[in-house]
Amino acid sequence: MSRDVPIHSWPGSYYINSEKRWENGTLSLTRTTLRFSSDQSKESLASFRLSRIMEIKMESSSFIFSTLTVLEQGNVKHWFGSLKPNRVVVYNVLEHFWRERLLSPSTEAQGAESQPSKGRELINLVAGAQRRLEDTGRVLSHQGEQFDNMMQGLEKIDSDLGVADKLLSELESPPWWPFGKLPWRAQQEAKAEDAARAAAGAAGKGSGRNKVIASVPAVVSKGGDSDLKPGCLLVLVSSLEVRDTTYQLLHRFERNEVDEIRVHNPYEISIRQRFIGKPDICYRLLSAKMPEAMSVMEMQYKKKVEYTSEYTAFKTTPASSPCDTEGSVWSQGLLQRCQDTELPVEVPAGELSQLQVHVLQPSVSQAEAQELKQMLMQLKNLALEAETELERQDEALDVLTSSTDQATMHIDKHTCRMKRLL
Repeated sequence: MSRDVPIHSWPGSYYINSEKRWENGTLSLTRTTLRFSSDQSKESLASFRLSRIMEIKMESSSFIFSTLTVLEQGNVKHWFGSLKPNRVVVYNVLEHFWRERLLSPSTEAQGAESQPSKGRELINLVAGAQRRLEDTGRVLSHQGEQFDNMMQGLEKIDSDLGVADKLLSELESPPWWPFGKLPWRAQQEAKAEDAARAAAGAAGKGSGRNKVIASVPAVVSKGGDSDLKPGCLLVLVSSLEVRDTTYQLLHRFERNEVDEIRVHNPYEISIRQRFIGKPDICYRLLSAKMPEAMSVMEMQYKKKVEYTSEYTAFKTTPASSPCDTEGSVWSQGLLQRCQDTELPVEVPAGELSQLQVHVLQPSVSQAEAQELKQMLMQLKNLALEAETELERQDEALDVLTSSTDQATMHIDKHTCRMKRLL
């Protein structure tokens, strides 16, 4: 099944607690589960759903070194060691998919267990949205502090430029000159101001090209998958940007420089830029939210997107849940599958009582509705606070832009004046 196709696999070893020994095998991450299979017996030594994971840590002790531990519900701890290429890479990938909640419990195949109610599914969705909004609020707060620090820095720069202007004025108009300003000063100031305005205009023309269309968190690596680290992928109007967790630019692919986008599976791609006479630049990206970015990149880079044979295994077999969406581009058969689950227009007489029971069964209980109401109120408050902070930052950004332009113009003017004096 498609859910059994590994998104990623790593060779390593697993500690069998009952036998007090290590067993070599392969650790595999699928859409729903984390599984370890023995190389010798080909049997599954450990297999559990992603939704049951409580904690993922890198640990070591006096007798176990460089291991990765996964704590499962029920206080069951699994130890994995000798992971290749290294445990940090494995941790980054597992932690990313677990943190992004790629698959909620309601979308997993749960066998004989009862399916969660619609109300519980809604609560899970709202809880995920609330966590994401709280993370966004923390980022906005940190960004606001950076804006405030930049404002203070610009104020100091403006003060220093005022002092420099006075000193230059004294140098340009020495006491022994009886006619006021030196004759070349007016012409030099006019030229400096014109050059500064032209530079500011050129910078403003490219602002539309830098508009961000989509942004997704990802685990990125330059080249292969031996050094996967947390980061993000930004899809802009004119380029693709790969950044790290501190939002520092790792590489920018201009739109005309992208030679190939290989889709390994719905969650993993590689972007390549080829050169003649020197090595290619290639970044590999793995993200639980990759379908959101691919829906845009498929339109922008239609002729450069290439699907590998690995991707076929995911696309040919549908997911077990008819409404387990993966983005509009990745689930073209979603509408048909959802229509197949609807009740028929004509119901046989023998099935009427069963249909009545299905219709009369409540989808959301009173307790679930009350919990949803409280969570939605919290979401509303968080959204209003975020909106207020964004409005404040927009105003600060306008002030920063104008102040920076003025400071740049003054610096250029002072530079020309100093060159003239020399």
